[in-house]
Amino acid sequence: MHPVESLDVKAVRRLALARAGLLKPQWSGFPSRALKYGGGQRARKAALEVIERFGYLQLDTVSIAGARSHTIVLLSRLEGFERTLGEELLGPGAGLFEYWGHEVSWIPIELYPAFQFRRRAYREHPWWGDLIAQYPAIVKQLRRRVRRDGPLRALDMEGRGSRGWWNLKPARRVASALWSSGEFAIRERRNFQRTFDLRERVIPADVLERPLKLQQALGVLLLRALDGHGWATTGTLASTWRLRNMQPALKRALARLEERREIVACRFQRGKERPRGGWIRPADLELAERLRRVRPVKESGVLLSPFDPLLWDRTRVAELFDFDQKLEVFKPALQRTYGYYCLPVLAGERLVARLDLKAERKKGVLEVLSVRYEGTGTARAAHPEDSQAVRSALERFARAVELEPRGLSGPAVASARR
Repeated sequence: MHPVESLDVKAVRRLALARAGLLKPQWSGFPSRALKYGGGQRARKAALEVIERFGYLQLDTVSIAGARSHTIVLLSRLEGFERTLGEELLGPGAGLFEYWGHEVSWIPIELYPAFQFRRRAYREHPWWGDLIAQYPAIVKQLRRRVRRDGPLRALDMEGRGSRGWWNLKPARRVASALWSSGEFAIRERRNFQRTFDLRERVIPADVLERPLKLQQALGVLLLRALDGHGWATTGTLASTWRLRNMQPALKRALARLEERREIVACRFQRGKERPRGGWIRPADLELAERLRRVRPVKESGVLLSPFDPLLWDRTRVAELFDFDQKLEVFKPALQRTYGYYCLPVLAGERLVARLDLKAERKKGVLEVLSVRYEGTGTARAAHPEDSQAVRSALERFARAVELEPRGLSGPAVASARR
């Protein structure tokens, strides 16, 4: 048995921020947030570095705040990054592929072999069952059409169906099933619409030729998850890649990584609470010890996507930041506490507030529908520096989405309902 290390909440929190790319480059190892990236090759390279750190960039359709979640994640880390580029990263030669990662995500191409186990498991679609067997004629038609005529946009598929995600046309569902099973791949997205193609025309041949066995794949994915988290429980690592019902295999993979000293067992100690077991990479253990000794981290505010890699694990967020992360998109308006699509505000190492925003692009305005400060539950900050952090975060985000901020003061921000 190897000795078990221990870290307190301050060290784990600062390490999480560093690995998430939300501290200064000297700690995060990310590209400088002060550079004005724009939309050229340097911006693309920087975006790929961010995605490679986590191993995924989760996609989401909601754009009410002026940008979709995957773009907001990049805007929060790369100041001056062009909003439109965040929608156009996937394409031939981009170094990414789209697949089921944490959720549907853009994933670095070098991880494609690690998802062979999932492509096999998803020969039956995870939502809709065995569509390939259910619709053999459509499967045959789609295969022939894509092979003969080239990439096929989802919008161009034949068939009739109702509006809404859960009532997609049969052809689009079947194409999604062929993609989930690995026969098709997503070539690109334009206006967030997917284009399907044969996987061999999207995924490089040398990548296709080296699928990983399950234990190898789990080792790769667990290490990549720790790269993004710093310290994490087994549960968080499993949730990072949606590794449900795989506890025996996960336990073996973690034991193998520990035996190789690629990870070490590490307890998380929060005050007088019972310690929680978890894992950390040796280099990050050293980084956490250094970060614990630095002065309190003070940086100007930045808005985070509600799906940010730092935020989706609600239990972890509560433990590290004393912040109740909520997503209220699916709640009726009268049942919302904070708002429809709230973006938390990070100020240094504290989550100090959350803003519910609505982009009115025709008017050129980014409307603040509500603001709630932590510690007060109201639109009034307990500390002047929190108010300044919120204003700074809003102004930076508004510049990024090319809109004029409106409504940060006044009665309109007192209500989270609309």
